[in-house]
Amino acid sequence: MPKVTVAQLFEDNCSKLRLTWIAGHDGGFKQIDSVNLKDSREGLIGHLNFIHPNWIQVLAHPEINHLDTLDTDVRQKKLHDVVNAGLACMVVAGGEQAPDYLRTLADAAHAPLFGCPMDSVELMWMLRPYLARALADCTTMHGVFLEVLGVGVMLTGDSGVGKSELALELITRGSGLIADDVIELYRVAPETLEARCPPLLKDFLEVRGLGVLNIRTIFGEAALRSRKNLKLIVHLEKPAGTEAHYVERLPLKPGLQEIMGISVSKVTIPVAAGRNLAVLVEAAVRNYVLQLRGIDSTRDFIERQAQHMNEGS
Repeated sequence: MPKVTVAQLFEDNCSKLRLTWIAGHDGGFKQIDSVNLKDSREGLIGHLNFIHPNWIQVLAHPEINHLDTLDTDVRQKKLHDVVNAGLACMVVAGGEQAPDYLRTLADAAHAPLFGCPMDSVELMWMLRPYLARALADCTTMHGVFLEVLGVGVMLTGDSGVGKSELALELITRGSGLIADDVIELYRVAPETLEARCPPLLKDFLEVRGLGVLNIRTIFGEAALRSRKNLKLIVHLEKPAGTEAHYVERLPLKPGLQEIMGISVSKVTIPVAAGRNLAVLVEAAVRNYVLQLRGIDSTRDFIERQAQHMNEGS
């Protein structure tokens, strides 16, 4: 289960968000896990909310001003209700001074209290993508992942079909390597899968006959990418019989493969001697981009053929 501790959240974002740790220093062990993202009763991060408590409570001038107007007993009860709902940490944004009662509460509840000079809305804009990535559901797949012509492409197929050799040729043509052999896929949004490389395999590509190649050393930084959203799956498969009986010549519907509940476009390329697979993959990517723009070559050809037949009759 993906999770992140409050201390890790602070460490990863303290420079970018200019965070300061004000109180609750012994609460850094608290964990925020992906289950919280799916719980409709609670929000992950937001302005101070007593009805649907957020795990990360953000307080700016309006929230602090509201707390200051409450009677002491009422304020304490409301804040303790927030703590008991599973508070992970609090952030006082907008350069506001943290009141003494918040400092006392943070120390007593072991709930870290951070300060941030940024506007509260801007703070949440920047923290939400970080949390979405850190807590995203994850799965692994076998293949090679590259950025081809700006599009995230996953090469799949049986072992020995030629995925790594094809990836190496695409890299020499300007594509960027994300991961080889083991691909980590994170669902960072309802319709978005982000591919990353396990730290152990970063920079490496295994090619049969050559062994393990360090792509960074051979081709330089420009041949690598840290992450990319998955847009297209290219499946390589050796035909069992003749190619004519193996693959549909004019597919009327795009191929799809479902991963973690998300449908991803898929094309199957038969592998045979003499075929330039790198050119075919780049053509598949260009065709995919055209389809996104509403241009379907197969459909256009069929419509032109039907029009020609109607005119002839």
